[in-house]
Amino acid sequence: MNNVYLLLGSNIGDSKAHLATAKTNIENTLGQIIKASSIYKTDAWGNKNQPAFLNQVIIIETALDPEQTIEEIFAIEEKMGRKRTVKNAPRIIDIDILFFNSEVIQTRNLTVPHSEIQNRHFVLFPMAELSPDFTHPVLHKTMHCLLEDCIDTLNVQKI
Repeated sequence: MNNVYLLLGSNIGDSKAHLATAKTNIENTLGQIIKASSIYKTDAWGNKNQPAFLNQVIIIETALDPEQTIEEIFAIEEKMGRKRTVKNAPRIIDIDILFFNSEVIQTRNLTVPHSEIQNRHFVLFPMAELSPDFTHPVLHKTMHCLLEDCIDTLNVQKI
């Protein structure tokens, strides 16, 4: 079985309900959720002229390989009504693979670990809550250390 860290995010409509629906869909298609962080409210990244996001990190166990996992994630996002338009646009649901075990993966559809983890408080706060001692396989720093070193100034609040 593979342990996969996923970041869930939503800033359209009932974001809390969208996160819950995404978790149900993930359990129905990808595998069991073994741990979930608190939900965090975060100012929008990149395109700041939009509502704040609700974000949550979950850890799942899946028998799927990385490519199968990302394809199922795309299907869940589409099923939930996500429309991919411009980068950093508002969205009903966003599901990112942060880590797949401790593998380093670079394909056409997938870069793991996610390339911006170390620069984003909205990722590091829930990661440090769940797995403070998990070591980034490229940067060789724990989530706790990455959070301490992060210079992101966006407001992140546990709800």
